[in-house]
Amino acid sequence: MLNYILPFIALILVVVFIHEYGHYYFAKRYGVGVTDFSIGFGKEIFGWNDKSGTRWKICWIPLGGYVKFFGDRNVFSQADQEKILKKYSPEDQEKLFVLKPLYQRSLIVAAGPLANFLLAIVIFLSIYMFVGKDFTPAMINEVQKDSPAEVAGLKNNDVILEIDGNKVKSILDVSKLIMMSTSDTIDFKVSRVENEILLKVRPNIVDTEDNMGNKIKKRMVGIKLSPFNNEINHVKLGPTKALYHSISEVYFVSISSLKYLGSILGGSGDSSQLGGPIRIAKVTGQVAEFGLIPFLSMMAYISISLGLINLFPIPLLDGGHLMFYSFEKILGRPLSQKTQEGFFRIGMFLLLFLMFFATFNDLKDLGLF
Repeated sequence: MLNYILPFIALILVVVFIHEYGHYYFAKRYGVGVTDFSIGFGKEIFGWNDKSGTRWKICWIPLGGYVKFFGDRNVFSQADQEKILKKYSPEDQEKLFVLKPLYQRSLIVAAGPLANFLLAIVIFLSIYMFVGKDFTPAMINEVQKDSPAEVAGLKNNDVILEIDGNKVKSILDVSKLIMMSTSDTIDFKVSRVENEILLKVRPNIVDTEDNMGNKIKKRMVGIKLSPFNNEINHVKLGPTKALYHSISEVYFVSISSLKYLGSILGGSGDSSQLGGPIRIAKVTGQVAEFGLIPFLSMMAYISISLGLINLFPIPLLDGGHLMFYSFEKILGRPLSQKTQEGFFRIGMFLLLFLMFFATFNDLKDLGLF
């Protein structure tokens, strides 16, 4: 059990700290007072106060964190500026988040998710520079009889160039791109005797297990791959190329995640693959057994997911605050407290529903349902 819990806690501590530090950094940059910087929720385990009066603390429930700003006791206080001006001295007003210009508040809020994307970029950058990245072309060496690949016209010795418009830069990309596809058919662009051919493959959806024994629904096309000319091309990249491929990976994961969520909302996606903390802890523990590099890669993907989710326009999330600021920019004033309360009730319902649904999937994955 500890093999799962300890790696999960380490991953969450880093990812959440980076997220909250993004908020903290820009808050301090714009003179906002910060009273609390918490990793986790609930009762404090230990903590300390810095010179500026910020309480840095670790709490018992390691499923998130928060940065609390000076005077930030009411989430609707943006609509109550007259009361705030009467309550605080001119000196204290300078430290209030709600009295800062709109662009500063927006940057402070957006900095958390952006910090998560930056963490993922730094992790990928380090891996590509010091460990290397695979660029081995993917060649088909077997097409299974009566498989979707054979029906579509894929043949032995075809070199896969693109899948669904995404360039296949490595043999390792093929299974990833097939799995991330959300449409009924998958577009394969292949090179065959110096000609480029576009073929549409309708994959089979099968119940199977991944390399770690977790039950998954897998899209199968019926091909086996081998390195082109049996040569492995694994190279360490320079800073510029490593940065380019790191940003590309973060962009690809973000876009693919949005497409997947869109397919679920549209009714065509497999919602059983959505997981919560239990599944994340399980997979993190399994990945950690493979070594530091897979664990860091997992951290990067979780960081991207956290940044992306927090940008959703749901009240209580960073994206919800940015949505309110958009209304404020358009209307020239904050939304009324009553309107904000309505939005927050909707946001609370949506988040509780998503938490319940993800936890149900986790328990189902463990065989408890």
